[in-house]
Amino acid sequence: MATLIAAETLRAGDVSVALDALRDACCAPGASTWLDEGVAADLVFSAEPEAGRAVLEGLLPGVDAIVQPATAREKRLLIADMDSTMITVECIDELADYAGIKAQVSAVTEAAMRGELDFAGALDARVALLAGLDEAVITRCLAERVRIMPGAKPLVQTMRARGATCVLVSGGFTRFAEPVAAEIGFHRAIANVLLVADGKLTGTVAKPIVDAGTKEATLAAETARLDLSHGETLAVGDGANDLPMIRAAGLGVAFRAKPIVAAAAGARVENADLTALLYAQGIARADWVGV
Repeated sequence: MATLIAAETLRAGDVSVALDALRDACCAPGASTWLDEGVAADLVFSAEPEAGRAVLEGLLPGVDAIVQPATAREKRLLIADMDSTMITVECIDELADYAGIKAQVSAVTEAAMRGELDFAGALDARVALLAGLDEAVITRCLAERVRIMPGAKPLVQTMRARGATCVLVSGGFTRFAEPVAAEIGFHRAIANVLLVADGKLTGTVAKPIVDAGTKEATLAAETARLDLSHGETLAVGDGANDLPMIRAAGLGVAFRAKPIVAAAAGARVENADLTALLYAQGIARADWVGV
């Protein structure tokens, strides 16, 4: 199954172009159907899935293509990253801005998300730079800077309404992850705890650090707890610390991700918002919750 999702408009001619590309790649395409006319369509084909993905990704400007088995298409578990995935910012960079050191901290964040630095070490180093920052800045940052990513609420609330379990697992901080998870509709949030003393950040986080291993382990634990098949799981993120869970999920999605993540993920979303992951599950807009 290939699902085409447009950020703006998907034309019937675009679908025909995609079917021709699948045919030329020996993928034996069959029928195409609209999920939502002008926005998203399904294309069924019966051979060479990797070739199908290769020819469809990037074929149509402004259109994402998600290729996956047609079975177990609707997922029962979502494990999601927070920063730059479920929200539009990196919280630690925004906190650093209040301390006047955003450029210094964001450079380390970018390197860590590209997989160039050890995540735990990079987190400790960045948090250390925040030592002495007034605790009240956290609340201010949450109110002034943190914005929910378009499509996040419909994605989570629709999946939850249909019986799926949704868990936010972040290498960021509980002071952001918990209210964000509550607003979007996640069942729970897992994140790092910023340590505070006398109303000031100490420059440390509680150990053990929530990292790539935590994300992958949460996916495995929830899959076992819910007695799910591998194919019933979905993971989404954008940085290198999301790669293990993305690789381990039935459908692992790189969302507007760093190149190392986009190259390794089973699916990529570069153009559409997070509702692309509802279309990927065959859920049309008429059935969405939280819009």
